[in-house]
Amino acid sequence: MRSHEGRVVLVSGAARGIGFAIAQGFAGAGAAVAILDLAEDAVIHAAGQIAAEGGTAFGIAGDVGDFAAMRAVVTEIEGALGPVDILVNNAGISPKHEGRRHEIWEMEPEEWRQVMEVNLTGCFNLARLVTPGMKQRGQGSIVNMASVAGKAYCDFVGVHYSTTKAGLIGFTRHLAGELGPYGITVNAIAPGRIDTPLMRGVASAVNDAIVEATPLRRLGQPQDVASAALFLTSAAAGFVTGQTLDVAGGWLMS
Repeated sequence: MRSHEGRVVLVSGAARGIGFAIAQGFAGAGAAVAILDLAEDAVIHAAGQIAAEGGTAFGIAGDVGDFAAMRAVVTEIEGALGPVDILVNNAGISPKHEGRRHEIWEMEPEEWRQVMEVNLTGCFNLARLVTPGMKQRGQGSIVNMASVAGKAYCDFVGVHYSTTKAGLIGFTRHLAGELGPYGITVNAIAPGRIDTPLMRGVASAVNDAIVEATPLRRLGQPQDVASAALFLTSAAAGFVTGQTLDVAGGWLMS
């Protein structure tokens, strides 16, 4: 029996990059996967690719920052696949301007608000909607996608991004304590530099410098993060909660 056979997994921001690799990983482990992302054509394509690989996937579009929209999305997912057993809060944005971040004195309040809504409020919205069912069933897992930028200064992201990722680490710790008595584990993953289209939005010299500062001397791959998500939601990690797992090639070692 595969490790996640019979589980229903909701992955936000799952149409591409890290999110898609996570969705693929869960589907390969036997789970039915709901792929949530903003663009309808992208989620249809992603779900179709997983289905072509022999997995079970349901694609649905929506803005994670919109609570009413997410209520409808979760209802539709549960109607199609069943109750959500595992939530992976992966959706996130890191705006760049001609390949660089805006410093705080350049940043528009609207950009700050948008990053907060997607990266932080979106995680609250989905957790708020799936935890009542998990609590009732006495089991469930939540994985929040933090970042090394939430634990250390990273000069290639804006203050809004690093603030949300630090917030997610605190969000994870609190929910682990609040939901633990109901059999629900809550953990976070803090990726380092992962080779995705989002990462390629900065100058190549930035990524070269990070590789040089990384003990394993390479960029991470989306599958590295997917493997961590599979572990944290498996029976092997049944006594692990409230933790933030760095997937960064040793970049944050001190």
